[in-house]
Amino acid sequence: MTRQHQSSSYPPLQRRDVAVRLVGGGLVLALALSLIGWAIVKLATPSALTRWEDSVNQWFYAARTPTLDTVSHIGSYLAETITCIVLLVVLTVALRLWLGRWRESWTLFAALVGELLVFLVVTAVVNRPRPDVPLLDAAPPTSSFPSGHTAAAVAFYGCLAVIVVRQLRPRWFAITIATLLCLVPLVVGIARLYRGMHHPTDVVFGALGGGLWLVLVLSTLLPRPRHDVAEVVSPDAHEEPESRLVT
Repeated sequence: MTRQHQSSSYPPLQRRDVAVRLVGGGLVLALALSLIGWAIVKLATPSALTRWEDSVNQWFYAARTPTLDTVSHIGSYLAETITCIVLLVVLTVALRLWLGRWRESWTLFAALVGELLVFLVVTAVVNRPRPDVPLLDAAPPTSSFPSGHTAAAVAFYGCLAVIVVRQLRPRWFAITIATLLCLVPLVVGIARLYRGMHHPTDVVFGALGGGLWLVLVLSTLLPRPRHDVAEVVSPDAHEEPESRLVT
């Protein structure tokens, strides 16, 4: 019978490599989203796509009720700037105390702050107008494309979900919490459409941009931990092999 003890560890970070991957990847992502947004605004407006988007925004407008207004406000606020900042500060400290290291805290920080920087670049380049329906929120100075709330929700809550799945036990509890966290971006995206703040493609590409940035951050700062075999002990490990009789 063999007893095996395993320990998990992340590979060490090289600052230069991390900077190149995150900065370079962020610029490529910002460029790609800017081109897509520019194409929608300059080449596809008006078109069958934008007419469909207008119908979706009108449908949400017609479905408004006082109760849904309140629910959508709560859903949208889950990814509000102040909400994400407060949660980031609290969770940065909580993760450090829980895990005894800064690795996960810095990863969560990079996921949120990096997504914000990409969003600011894209929204400044594209400058898409808000939907032509009454807005339920004060429109920020940024443009409609992409949805910053949706992108932030994917990057932030998605990163937290990965950390929870890897570190929290029991397993069923971790999966339950992670599933709830993964539902947040869906709630946020629908809430932003309901409140008239974004076109459907704004939400779709906001989610895509936040997801791609999250993949880049996780693969750079928090790749799957390697399992190093620390010790292998066998009851017969120290016994001399039996000598064979030659006849």
